[in-house]
Amino acid sequence: MQHKFILRGLFTAALISVGLVASAQTIKVGMVNTYSGPNATLGDGIDKGVKLYMKLNADKLPKGVNVELIVRDDGGTNPDKAKQLAQELIVRDKVQMLTGVVWTPNAMAIAPLTAEAKIPFVISNAGASVITTRSPYITRASFTLWQSSYPMGQWAAKKFKRAYIAVTDFSPGHDCEEAFEKAFTAGGGQIVGKARMPFNTDFIPYMQRAKDAKPDVLFVFIPAGRQATQVMKAYGDLGLDKAGIKFIGPGDIVTDEELPSMGDVPLGVISTHHYSAAADRPANKAFVAAWRKEYGDKVIPNFLAVAAYDGMDMIYTAIREQNGKVDPDKTMEIFKRYKNANSPRGPIAIDPETRDIVQNMYIRETRKVNGQLANVELETIPMVKDMWKEFNKK
Repeated sequence: MQHKFILRGLFTAALISVGLVASAQTIKVGMVNTYSGPNATLGDGIDKGVKLYMKLNADKLPKGVNVELIVRDDGGTNPDKAKQLAQELIVRDKVQMLTGVVWTPNAMAIAPLTAEAKIPFVISNAGASVITTRSPYITRASFTLWQSSYPMGQWAAKKFKRAYIAVTDFSPGHDCEEAFEKAFTAGGGQIVGKARMPFNTDFIPYMQRAKDAKPDVLFVFIPAGRQATQVMKAYGDLGLDKAGIKFIGPGDIVTDEELPSMGDVPLGVISTHHYSAAADRPANKAFVAAWRKEYGDKVIPNFLAVAAYDGMDMIYTAIREQNGKVDPDKTMEIFKRYKNANSPRGPIAIDPETRDIVQNMYIRETRKVNGQLANVELETIPMVKDMWKEFNKK
């Protein structure tokens, strides 16, 4: 008799367990990211930002709902592979949303798939302005290069007369070049030379050309990561600083995680960006503290990590507002009205017309703080929209 009661109890427990499993709702989120290749450090920031958010905010999902993150490695700038991976995530893994993507060419390749399959796509980095125009199911949690480079041109025109521009030769670099030149020349400045550089190149010849042009200021864009350290080294080795040529650019040239590798060359560099790990906002202090607790003091959060973190907040908000039963069109409507007054980078919102992020831009100077290099925010340009879209409104 006792044996029968035990079996009956086990059977009842099994039924309850099956019922719980059956009632659970799993939202599949696919992430195409760069985990290998020479620029894998960029993808690492995204990966860590996403996973930190998920760990800290599991209790913010509706009861019985969980998120399954399915990651794929694009290996770097590889549009064909990125498209293939996204297609597999949509067709085979049946993801309901996509996120990640370091590179603009990869995001552009994925864009048509999101429109065809109606899969909301929250971009964690790729910064060319045009991307969001390629599909109504794309929104961006990161930035555009027009957001940082246009204000940089306005600032520089008040300080300098002659500028040289050097950018990596792909769409984000072209955006930087156009935005900076437009603002700088509108402010009365003169462009004395320009160069477009290959990925992962030897920067010495380009820095030499800039030096020979004798500008007052050198504006540079490279896609962050280790290339930032390499271009900074070339600038220092050729003595452009000693020649009185000021080094400026979007925040990619002094990205936070690379500063410890740069020596003292970046001291005094001026950049325009939406995030600094050194910012003293309470939300950022809490974010950095949580980051260090999870990953250790030697791993520094960068702008990719923060964008990925905020992107997951957008995704969790959409899941929560739909009580776990996500619909692609309802999800995009939620994204369009998304706001967060307390992001680590300051207040952010999505422009409902463009599905692009609106955020503060900060004029920053690289200084030593407690013996360590840091990007110190000097001025705030509040709630900047994507200027390319502002200038190209129909």
